[in-house]
Amino acid sequence: MAVNTPVFGVIVLLYLMVIFYLGWLGYKKTKDIDDYMIAGRKIHSYILALSYGATFISTSAIVGFGGAAGALGMGLLWLTFMNVFVGIFVAFVLFGSRTRRIGRNLNAVTFPELLGKRFQSRFIQGFSGILIGLFMPLYAGIVLIGAARFLETALGINYDVAVLIFTIIIAAYVITGGLIAVMYTDALQGTLMFVGMGILMVLTYSKLGGVAEAHRMLTDMAPLVPEALAKGGHLGWTAMPALGSPIWWTLVSTLVLGVGVGVLAQPQLAVRFMTVKDDRALNRAILVGGPFIFMMTGVAFTVGALSNAYFYKTQGLISLAVAKGNTDLIIPEYINSSMPDVFVMLFMLTLLAAAMSTLSSQFHTMGTAIGHDFYREYIKKGEYGKAVTVTKLGIAITILISVILAYILPISIIARATAIFFGLCAAAFLPMYSGALFWKRMTKEGAIASLLVGTFSSLFWLTFVHAKEAAPLGISQALFGKTTLLSGTCTVVDPILVATPLALIVAVVVSLATKPPSEEHLKACYGE
Repeated sequence: MAVNTPVFGVIVLLYLMVIFYLGWLGYKKTKDIDDYMIAGRKIHSYILALSYGATFISTSAIVGFGGAAGALGMGLLWLTFMNVFVGIFVAFVLFGSRTRRIGRNLNAVTFPELLGKRFQSRFIQGFSGILIGLFMPLYAGIVLIGAARFLETALGINYDVAVLIFTIIIAAYVITGGLIAVMYTDALQGTLMFVGMGILMVLTYSKLGGVAEAHRMLTDMAPLVPEALAKGGHLGWTAMPALGSPIWWTLVSTLVLGVGVGVLAQPQLAVRFMTVKDDRALNRAILVGGPFIFMMTGVAFTVGALSNAYFYKTQGLISLAVAKGNTDLIIPEYINSSMPDVFVMLFMLTLLAAAMSTLSSQFHTMGTAIGHDFYREYIKKGEYGKAVTVTKLGIAITILISVILAYILPISIIARATAIFFGLCAAAFLPMYSGALFWKRMTKEGAIASLLVGTFSSLFWLTFVHAKEAAPLGISQALFGKTTLLSGTCTVVDPILVATPLALIVAVVVSLATKPPSEEHLKACYGE
């Protein structure tokens, strides 16, 4: 089903006019480096909550993970629980208040700078900055894919053209308006996303005869699981995979834990805690952020799984068959074949909003990582110079890399690439970040060791052990003549379960073996 392109064009034009107006407001309010980097530390709690949620939930969650639920089933709803409990409650209550306070005390304006100043290390700030600049384009690239795939399916326009147009629009307001513009537009986009997903849930259940009937239909479809998936442990779309099976390990370790825990160390999310003036604003934000994340992920994963019931009822096929094996096309195909034209247009706006909110934050984070953290602090040793100019140039370069990746990455990559980036951030940053916030005894040496061990052990496991990445990369095959260095269960265990504990152990051992930070520095950090 194709939407009315002229009508949709007018709707998108009006939407973009509002977006550019908000971007212009952000530009007008951006007076200094604090405004550009962290929105002047005075953002309203409602804007914080929606900006955090809209940045967290992108097209990768709706299209990529919704498609993964179409293939793997409702077991993915455990990720919704993790997203709400860890990504909102733990993040805001435990991590948020301390991040805000330490960031203010040390006058830090980026996530790497917070870590660098806490541990008095330009290396930590510079290395963290370049790590973000190198690997976040992978995440940005797959968010672009999610939006462009839907535009391609619904409007019948060329995928490459969709990617290009989409990127130019976002770049315009991110480069000029900084984080204020990003957060203002995020709030609008988050509101659109909430409305769109709410309507999608109601329409899906009504198409399938109500909640009970829809779930009964999906449960009864268990014998239709493809043979290859059944052998991997798939027991049906309303059941968890067989305990310890390859699909169980993928679902639990890569998707649920990789993203559910990795969210705590996402640079583009952590920096938002530094944009409010007090802890009360953070606590208020939970009341908006929790329901928002629950609705976004819960609906996407439920609808993804239920698409099987719809396609079987109408076409006699499961979702994977309709999407010709590409999980990234399951949600777009379902929306376009099952929903009224009016809703297809609304949902396209929902996806545009989801992609634009996440991408704008990613581009801003990548630019500040390169311009501020790597160039100014590490290369120029803190000299101000042309840091903002280099930041804007960094945004432009990382946008270009993200677009190239959106063109060349393979099919069914969205959910996996998201988990890869979240897992890498967890291994590289989470032990060090947690130590910075909660353990005064953690030393500069312990933080550096944790950062390096977490980064390189995660990359090693991805390259040489975890079959999902090691096989297509082919590096292990080329060097050692075998797809993975280890065999058996190890090849389906996600790097986050290996690299993050290893980095944590190293952080503790090295910190205890080295000289603790001075009381004067700790007082400056914690204000105690």
